[in-house]
Amino acid sequence: MKKGYLVLQDGQVFEGFRFGGPADAVGELVFTTGMCGYLETLTDPSYAGQIVMQTYPLIGNYGIIPEDFEGACCVRGYVVREWCEEPSNFRCQGDLDAFLRDRGVPGLWGVDTRELTRIIREHGVMNAAICDEVPADLTAVKTYAVTGVVEAVTCRAASAHPAEGEERFRVSLLDYGAKRNIVRELQKRGCTVTVLPAQTSAEEVLAAKPDGVMLSNGPGDPAENVYQIEQIKKLLGKVPLFGICLGHQLTALAVGGGTYKLKYGHRGVNQPVRDLDGVRTYITSQNHGYAVDGTSLPVGKVRFINANDGTCEGIDYPDLRAFTVQFHPEACTGPKDTSFLFDQFVALMKGGDR
Repeated sequence: MKKGYLVLQDGQVFEGFRFGGPADAVGELVFTTGMCGYLETLTDPSYAGQIVMQTYPLIGNYGIIPEDFEGACCVRGYVVREWCEEPSNFRCQGDLDAFLRDRGVPGLWGVDTRELTRIIREHGVMNAAICDEVPADLTAVKTYAVTGVVEAVTCRAASAHPAEGEERFRVSLLDYGAKRNIVRELQKRGCTVTVLPAQTSAEEVLAAKPDGVMLSNGPGDPAENVYQIEQIKKLLGKVPLFGICLGHQLTALAVGGGTYKLKYGHRGVNQPVRDLDGVRTYITSQNHGYAVDGTSLPVGKVRFINANDGTCEGIDYPDLRAFTVQFHPEACTGPKDTSFLFDQFVALMKGGDR
């Protein structure tokens, strides 16, 4: 067992053991609370630029299952309390150590993840390094920033994904770091999905005459994506639109609203979300470090809020034939309470109300 260290930007050092890729790495340290779904976490492009720490103590026990991947592995590093060296599952095709090593992602285990979680909850998200030796100079750690990540994770060319059964609708999906299950959920509802790079112009999208447009999840600070925000402005009101996570934030910015960075974000599969138009509270899967300021919106209506901290979780734009949510209705890591939102998108494309 080779020793390794997790060094926080404030100088605190946590000792553990290396696994996965051999290289050192610097990233934004975040924690996620899911008891399962580590494969979906590791392959969610929304984690680009971040070192991910799992609060659940045992990770890797059902191995690596490529069919469950949501995209490419974009994390900067991976931190766990204990990793399972001998996974057991009838679908298993490998182990966590080999998965990380093949992708050059450094891992660290044997770390006190409970204490680390307390630190982040108290002080907020901070940068960190996974390394073999504690650096004397922490400048590179302190100055690290997650930038340019949407351009890094988006697809390089358009691709078409046919509907299951008879084609009912054609949907253009703008890929800011899209999870594959967004495509699957649309396909199941009779939608042929064309996945487009994040740099696709609104004119190109509309020229294809889609029945609806999906704005995907993705990583980083939403305000950084100036070009994408301008394209969404041109799309709003022209075609039914549904935005998830980063797509939710970019739409709010496109209509003149504001976003801000949360202290430590919402990452896990047990986030309660209240529907302000009814009496239901849904349990949702989430992964985001920024939120929309619901009070800043010149148009639209806040539809969902987080039951824990009151942050904005969804917005309806009825006059623009659009709606967006901060959580993940397509999630396969846990609850599927809100998958009905894809049905509402289909209803919107039919010409009805959501």
